[in-house]
Amino acid sequence: MPTKKEDRSSVALEKRSATADKRMFSPSVARNSAPILAVLKRVLPAHGAILEIGCGTGEHAVCFAGAMPNLTWQPSDPDADARASTSSWIKFAGQENVLPPLDIDVCSGQWGVEQAGHFDAIVSINMIHIAPWAASLGLLAGAGRLLRAGGLLVLYGPYMRDGAHNAPSNATFDAALRERNPSWGVRDIVELEQAAGAAGLDLRETIEMPANNMLLVFATGSA
Repeated sequence: MPTKKEDRSSVALEKRSATADKRMFSPSVARNSAPILAVLKRVLPAHGAILEIGCGTGEHAVCFAGAMPNLTWQPSDPDADARASTSSWIKFAGQENVLPPLDIDVCSGQWGVEQAGHFDAIVSINMIHIAPWAASLGLLAGAGRLLRAGGLLVLYGPYMRDGAHNAPSNATFDAALRERNPSWGVRDIVELEQAAGAAGLDLRETIEMPANNMLLVFATGSA
């Protein structure tokens, strides 16, 4: 039976090295930061507040915030090691537009950030396939609550289309995920789109990314 930490943690599936100051290094971040950043620069507003769900090592947070200094970046992760790594990366980078990481459980009806007001965007990278489907529903519901009118939810990772994988490697990856934890797995864009609609979000863009990944951009109602 999977533990609660396995269900909630975004620090999974790959080996990571760590420094004495608790900074962890993710091989996948090294590969995907540049193509993700190129899209984020296009779709995110020039100014505003961004909430990251499942920040993992924290490398994405400091990379993206450093490249977009007019955005305030709020990382979060339910895993204590991930938050420690993220805090160390923020200190190492010396970036004032990255806030201390929060412990957010997306399945909760309250995320603890409601007092901050509405966010301009929520970003989640490589999270929903290593979490139960309930976490996807919670993420979408939270985005519907916390995004301003016209705000964006940006999801990155592997996805299926109408029950079909876009590459044999993704089918193999999906099978390995489900063997490790039956509640995990590569999600179907159609199912995500339907669930997003119930939360007041529309799928605006589906962007093909390197290594058979995709970036999905959902939006709330008109600003």
